[in-house]
Formats: sequence, structure tokens, C-alpha cells
Amino acid sequence: MRVRILAATAAVAALTSAGLTLPLAGSAAAAVTTPRFDFNGDGYADIAVGMPNATVNGKAKAGYVSVIFGGPQSPSQSTGVISQAEAGIPGTPEAGDRFGSAVATVDVDGDGTSELVVGASGESLTSEQLQDEGTITVLDGSEWNVKGTTVARGASEFSKIGSTIATGDYDGDGDTDLAYGAGGEEAGSLMFRPGPLTADPVTPTTLRHYGMSGRTQDLVTGDFDGDGRDDLATTWNAMEDAGTFITRWDDEGKPARWWSTSDRGSALAAADFDRDGTDDLAVGNVLPNFETDFTYCKDRLGGAVLLLKGSKSADFGTENECVTQDSPEVGGAAEAGDDFGAALSAGDLNGDSRPELVVGVPGEDVGSVKDAGGYVTLNNTEQGLYGGLARSQSTANMPGTAEAGDRFGARVAVGDYNRDGLGDTAVSAPGENAGEPRSGGVWFAPGSTEETYPLGKSLTPFGFALPNGAIKYGEVLGS
Repeated sequence: MRVRILAATAAVAALTSAGLTLPLAGSAAAAVTTPRFDFNGDGYADIAVGMPNATVNGKAKAGYVSVIFGGPQSPSQSTGVISQAEAGIPGTPEAGDRFGSAVATVDVDGDGTSELVVGASGESLTSEQLQDEGTITVLDGSEWNVKGTTVARGASEFSKIGSTIATGDYDGDGDTDLAYGAGGEEAGSLMFRPGPLTADPVTPTTLRHYGMSGRTQDLVTGDFDGDGRDDLATTWNAMEDAGTFITRWDDEGKPARWWSTSDRGSALAAADFDRDGTDDLAVGNVLPNFETDFTYCKDRLGGAVLLLKGSKSADFGTENECVTQDSPEVGGAAEAGDDFGAALSAGDLNGDSRPELVVGVPGEDVGSVKDAGGYVTLNNTEQGLYGGLARSQSTANMPGTAEAGDRFGARVAVGDYNRDGLGDTAVSAPGENAGEPRSGGVWFAPGSTEETYPLGKSLTPFGFALPNGAIKYGEVLGS
């Protein structure tokens, strides 16, 4: 698979990830693995950036996406603008379409290279532009051109599908399926669209109806029971109800709720942190359902991350723990409004075969600078996740300067972008240079077997020569 490079990067500022202490690998870096997201088929993991608020052809919030390509040194080139103005992509750029509301990855044809799933939550399917049915489109970058196929459409003017997306072979038939949140006139729902993800019309299944004003907050795919099949974790919120639950499919491909709690979060991540053969579930910025007396995390000043241990039996979540910035050796201090856990991603950053957990803290104040933001990488040790230094744009060797409203850490992603066998961290700051015609940015922090990370880069819409209107770059991030 190849992708036409629409805009090459200009010179970008270098950065070094500052001294994050991590367990050192006992040997050289881990073996190179197949990237989870490789849009141009060169063997390097890529970073997808959605900009639903971007202006296209003069249409405010029409939205577009760009892909930052990985490479031998680091990510350095962008596809430029991929929008509905492209000849091969369904639809037309219209104000409020919000193309790029969410991004996810999929390998539709099993060729080992990746397609990109893109939501447009404000897309209207009629001549009435105030209606927001929403669409979900699969983008294929083969043969030097980006082409799109619409695989899901909202059923009503209130659906607004495309703001939360997950993919996986949930029903076990060998085809990649799609899960997504949908709105409603009074209540939302969680929808399942079975694969294959082609243009053929497929009627989705409703997996869950929510209460009044209910919406899906986040979705993540994992194997939480260790049976070798994909499961779906969902966190959601409504006016008088909320929760987090896992849906699994049986041997006949029928879904059922397997586990649930009344606690909800802003973000989810899945990884086998304890290496027992089952994925664990991390719930970021966890909050209780105030209609119940139960909560896992009673201490949550500034935000808490709930870690639920996977299980091959029916006792998922029996083993659990809560982490805050007041936990032992976790960098920073728990303060109101930090939003610790607003974004989560997991991966092996130091080659010891244990996934670390990267935690976004976009509301972190850096000194007296309000909401400059930061992130914390929780170390994974033989005893589990423990400690980890906080970092911001004011940390030594990190590029840029912490400024009010940057919200550095609003989104985080982990991938092996330079193919050295180590996970690297992508961190966004959509508030960077707010008010300018090209704002926001994504920071690349390489993984390392040493105690400090090597040189990395800051990646901005100005550096990529993206057009004016590329605002809040990094508001949506995936890899």
C-alpha cells in the first residue's frame, strides 16, 4: 500500500524526552513487530491526526485528517490534507461536518497494511444541513491516492455517529467489525456493525441503550477473558446514570454484557500489564455514578486511573487498584482540575516486554501557568504499575514552553514510529498557539532502554505547511 505525500514537512524543532526513570531492559531492544497502523505500507507505524474543527474550502469545521508517517529517524512527513474535497472520498466539505471527529485503524483486506476509519459526526445525509446523522468512512491509501468507502450512516438527525469508534473481530468470523456510539433525540446508544467493512448496506445492531442524554465516552478493544477473541470495553455517561462495561461474543457470535460497573471514565486503555494472558482495563479520570453508593476510587482529587485486572473466570475486576498523582513516586501533585487520566495509551517503551501506561494530564498547571498540561508514564515493574515522572513542555530537553491553555497531554498514543523495537509516545497539545490560523501540535518522544530518551521532534501544522484553518492539531489522535 502506498500513499501520495501531499505536503512534505518543513524543518521541525528537535526535542529530547526528559529523564523518565523506567525499568531497564536486560538486553537490547525488543524485536521489531508489525505496526498496528501503517497507512503507507513502509513497515513503520504512523500517527493519525483528526482535525474536526479545521476549515476546508472556506467551510468552518468541515474537518480533515492527516497522517504523520513514521520513519527510520522519527516521524517527519505528513499526508497533508485528507478531506471530503478529495475526489475519492465520499461527501462534500460542508460547514459543521466535523470530518475527523474520531479515527481508528483497520486492515479490511488482510494484506498487513492499514486502512483508516474516520468519523464525521456532523455530516448531514439530507439537504437539511442542521441535521447531524453522521457517517463513518474507511480510507484506503493504496495506489498513490486516498479513496474512501462509507460503512455506517446515522439513522436519525440526532445520531451524530462518528465521535467514538472501535474496531475488532468481535464475533469471531474473521472479518473486522465496527463499534460506535450514536446519539438520539433523548438518549444515546452503542452500535455494532459487523464486517466486512465494505460499501454493502449492513443493518447495525444496538448493543446498549443509555438513559437521558446518554453518550459513549470511549471504547477500547481487548481480550479481557483470555479466550483469544476480541472483547469490547465501553465507558458512558448520561444525565442520571453512567458506567463502564465489557461486551463479549459467544461461540455463536452473539453479544452479551460480561461485566459492568457504575464507575465511568473519560478514556480507556487495554493491555496485559501483568502478563497473565488476559488484558487488563485502565479507566482514566474515573468518576462514580452519583446515583449509587459504590466507587472503586474514593481518592480522586485531580483525577484517578482505575486499573482492573483481566481474568479467565467470571471475576474480572476483583483485583483492582487506583492511581493518582498522590500515589507513591508518581510525578506531580494531585490538584483539582488536573484531569489525570483524560487520555490513556499503553505500550512497551523500554524493551522489557512489559507495557507501560501513558497518562495524559492536560489540566496540569506548570508552576503558575494554568492548564499548560503534561503527561505521566507509569512504570511497569514485576510488582505492577508503580511510579513514573511527570513531564511537560517546561521539562528539561522537551521542546517548546509551557503556556496557559496548551493542554499538553490532551491525547496520547503509543507506537513504534521509528521501528527500533521500542514503543514511542505521541503527545498532543491542541491548545498550542491558540488563536493563530494554524494551532496545536503533536510531540514525539522515542522509547529507550536507557534512563533518558534520545532526541525526538515536535510536529506542528506550521511545520507541515498545512493550510490556515488547521486549528487544534492533535485534538483527535490515533495510531
